[in-house]
Amino acid sequence: MIDSNAVTVSPARPEDHAKWRELFAGYAEFYAVELGDAEYEQAWSWIHDPARPTKCLIARDADGTPVGLAHYRPEDSPLMGTRGFLDDLFVDPAHRGGGVVDALFEALKQAARDEGWSSVRWRTAENNYRARAVYDRHGEKSVFLTYGMNV
Repeated sequence: MIDSNAVTVSPARPEDHAKWRELFAGYAEFYAVELGDAEYEQAWSWIHDPARPTKCLIARDADGTPVGLAHYRPEDSPLMGTRGFLDDLFVDPAHRGGGVVDALFEALKQAARDEGWSSVRWRTAENNYRARAVYDRHGEKSVFLTYGMNV
């Protein structure tokens, strides 16, 4: 568990479900993605399924209320070995600027060390300037572009 300025971070627990869903809905709304009940429940089940690689860290305020989340997983690369991939990171807007994201990144770094990963990668939208300012403190911008292909 990471404790930073009264923010604690630990893996998601079953009792976090309702607040996790609120946070994840905020993340989906930011990226203009509509999720239905089935998609929320699928993501939540992945987090708690030992056979799936997806994990979730939850940041809690001093009262223990979940105020941020980070979904992450291993990413195998034949060239670089296994490293971590941060799929989603979201902090309740009312708690931004108070060290929540820094605590999540510290916990993610510890999780990566525990897993033996050499690095953790993530993507964000080009115009997500506030997040990019934070990400610049925690990592280096890659020279690689991301492409997508619908099938």
